[in-house]
Amino acid sequence: MTHPIWIWQYEQWPHFCWNDSNIITLLARVRQKQGQLLGLMSSMGFDTQNLNALEVMTEDVLHNAEIEGQLLNPNHVRSSVARHLGIDTAGMPEADHYTEGVVEVMMDAVKNAGAPLTEKRLFNWHAALFPTGRSGMTTITVAAWRKESEPMQIVSGAIGKEQVHYEAPPSECLPKEMEQFLQWINTEQSIDPVLKAAIAHLWFVNIHPFDDGNGRLTRTITDMLLARADGMSHRFYSMSSVILRNKKEYYEILEYIGKHGLDITPWLIWFLETLEDAITTAHARVQRILKKTLFWQKHVSTPLNERQVKIINRMWDGMEGKLNTSKWAKMTHTSTATALRDIQDLVQKGLLCDSGEGGRNTNYILQEE
Repeated sequence: MTHPIWIWQYEQWPHFCWNDSNIITLLARVRQKQGQLLGLMSSMGFDTQNLNALEVMTEDVLHNAEIEGQLLNPNHVRSSVARHLGIDTAGMPEADHYTEGVVEVMMDAVKNAGAPLTEKRLFNWHAALFPTGRSGMTTITVAAWRKESEPMQIVSGAIGKEQVHYEAPPSECLPKEMEQFLQWINTEQSIDPVLKAAIAHLWFVNIHPFDDGNGRLTRTITDMLLARADGMSHRFYSMSSVILRNKKEYYEILEYIGKHGLDITPWLIWFLETLEDAITTAHARVQRILKKTLFWQKHVSTPLNERQVKIINRMWDGMEGKLNTSKWAKMTHTSTATALRDIQDLVQKGLLCDSGEGGRNTNYILQEE
């Protein structure tokens, strides 16, 4: 018998193995940070939780698509997510039909995280991603397992110099492969729920059951299982955002595992480190939201004009660059004299202070204490 080339060709597939001692400390640290983040979130009011979920879930939809090179309209995604969360969409553009479908996939995965993942549910998700039955100009099989184009390969490089990164199981094997996968997803195991999300991610992407959209649906399934692990119907951290930042490493680790047997320890380490990064980023965001809430509670009776409220909120939400009179004037479409009066008023009222950096132009920062 020839030596297996691809992970699914090993006799023990899909019985993955890993070294517990290599991941146990990392897993414990991730679970601790996860608990701390969820504890912080539970201390927030419902409206604040919703606004935070709006930002994270908008990012997640955008970045999940962008990993595959698809750029969605951020305003349309935000509008659709807001509508699904019951947030006022006044002033937001109405989302197009396609964006609504993409957002509905993520919402179904997260809000109904505890529901079984069935063949029909996956097919519905796939149909929402490809409502025209095409991927670009190519007609594909939609809402059904792939049937043709054997072998299904992930290839890069010019014609005649192609490099095969991965070859998926033949289409004739897919009904049995997916039946086994879905049964495992819907069955309680003694395995930690976060590890289950990591294994499901790797398992599904290696089956590659659809003509297109496998990566996006892989990460949707991951979000669903992480929502189960969190016990929350909102997402407060985004794996897809971190994966997008490390896209090259992401594809490299998947390719490595796809060619090196059933010991998936390197993948679990990569997944947990990525998840930790996502949670750490989210923790910083939540801390900023809490500080912003306390800041406005402190200054609830402070008389401010619309320009001042706008710029202060922009600063809290991560405004790029430093604030000075010329930048204020540009952002508010006023004169530098008006900008200076606005800023000096905020300094006098204790909302802004000199950054102390010196130089020709005075820069200002929020007075948080």
